[in-house]
Amino acid sequence: MAVTITKDNLAEETATGMVLVDFWADWCAPCKMMDPVLEQLESTYGDRIKFGKLNVEHNQDLAMNYKVMSIPSLVLFRDGKAVEKVTGVYPKDKLAKYLDKKLATN
Repeated sequence: MAVTITKDNLAEETATGMVLVDFWADWCAPCKMMDPVLEQLESTYGDRIKFGKLNVEHNQDLAMNYKVMSIPSLVLFRDGKAVEKVTGVYPKDKLAKYLDKKLATN
């Protein structure tokens, strides 16, 4: 299960390895569409990639820091540093190919 990310634990949770953080909100219908996709990906990649969820309503400062202007947005962290961001709804297969590519360059 994805870890809940807040300003209090972001640095710790993203410090090592690859972490995919989902920036979302309760009122966001596309975010809800991404939930089952991310859950399936976590079951496949959870041993190699940590998954996190950050509610932008409760963490607006973090959303601004990472230039999240639209949600859902996925920010990929590598060893504590945000390296890429993708925004919008993506099918599972497309995100799986993206993650495979990122793991191959790890």
